[in-house]
Amino acid sequence: MQKKIPMRQCVGCREMKAKKELVRVVRSPEGEISLDFRGKAPGRGAYLCPQTDCLRKAIKSKALERGLDCQIPQEVYDAWDHRAEGARIEAEWQTMFDGYAAQYPELAAELKRRLAGDLPENWSDTVMDALCAAEEAAETVATRKASQKALNALAPALPELLGGSADLTGSNLTNWTGVKSLNSGDFLARHISYGVREFGMSAIMNGIALYGGFIPYAATFLTFSDYSRNALRMSSLMKQRVINVFTHDSIGLGEDGPTHQSVEHVPSLRLIPGMHVWRPADTVETIIAWASAIERRNGPSCLVFTRQNVPFLDRDEVDADAIARGAYVAAEAPAGAGEAEVVLLATGSEVGLAMKARAELTARNVQVRVVSMPCANLFDEQDEEYRRAVLPEGVPVLAIEASKSDLWYKYFSGKGAVIGVDTFGESAPACVLWERFGFTVENVVAKVEQLLK
Repeated sequence: MQKKIPMRQCVGCREMKAKKELVRVVRSPEGEISLDFRGKAPGRGAYLCPQTDCLRKAIKSKALERGLDCQIPQEVYDAWDHRAEGARIEAEWQTMFDGYAAQYPELAAELKRRLAGDLPENWSDTVMDALCAAEEAAETVATRKASQKALNALAPALPELLGGSADLTGSNLTNWTGVKSLNSGDFLARHISYGVREFGMSAIMNGIALYGGFIPYAATFLTFSDYSRNALRMSSLMKQRVINVFTHDSIGLGEDGPTHQSVEHVPSLRLIPGMHVWRPADTVETIIAWASAIERRNGPSCLVFTRQNVPFLDRDEVDADAIARGAYVAAEAPAGAGEAEVVLLATGSEVGLAMKARAELTARNVQVRVVSMPCANLFDEQDEEYRRAVLPEGVPVLAIEASKSDLWYKYFSGKGAVIGVDTFGESAPACVLWERFGFTVENVVAKVEQLLK
């Protein structure tokens, strides 16, 4: 239904007198009658008052002879009614599939599993093995490399995982050992080179997910997620299991400069209803991000990774269940859970900075808890008891993330501050940019001291 606008004279009256435009009579779901100007702006945003002369003239015109009740002729119903034919074709297919299942029971069961969206029986063991290996290796690598390592561990156990990249495979690292490109003509291959067409790539993944039998993922640089925006939104609106991989996530990518340094992109992706946006801090969090996205059947995920190396976190313990809730206590205050004077809340590459700052503050007798929040959307879905256990009521919070700062203030129940990036970046080496934008131990310590005054 079009919106009524207060006017002395409706748009229709003025337009009819001025240009004698062709109109059609339409009825809203509420039964009101209006005129629709074909190809004219008034037909898109204005409304025609039912008292106007132009409307009364239109009601008397031959337009009404076509029927305002929108009745569909029986012949149209008949032409579109293929229920009997569809039932016959489905019965034929079912007979064929039953014969296939009798001859190849294991293959038929596998096909049913994939079409149902179920994961393999040994999936949990596969994820746990990958986590144990990552914890033991304790590698300092870029999270995009950690993502590739996760794929090496998980993809062979998940044959329906279908990957790809928008002409950036070598940078996104979305391939894994032994995977073949679908473009090679081998239709058993599991990696698609989409070319430089980010929207098309994301829309195709939506179609693959809707068809079923596959779990699609594909990648580009985070700053290019703008090109995919409509398709990302639709995947969430349709609640499809689509995995969007975005690398080169911040000013940390360095000299490529502000055109490629994402600032607003992570917060804007978090704003899409139903989207889970993961920004893991190390190899362990990366595996859990992948596992969570794969296991999620009712919506899409974005996995956001760094270009630069990040340290393996010296966390108190690897609690996979806690990490999978979106945020967790990575390092408790040395004096105990109830003694924290301040919480350092960080994501991705900034968690390592928070851990270093905690060590410095501990040396100054400040009790600091570090909270890693790899998926803010998922944390927001948790019950209040868990959220308050992670972010205690009234304890000052310093949030640290190399992106726009706006969305962090909702996590403050008392005093709080944010170290973020509220301007575009600059073209310089990453080490210069981190200092320029205040992502240093010295600045974190100074901000904490201000909060505790």
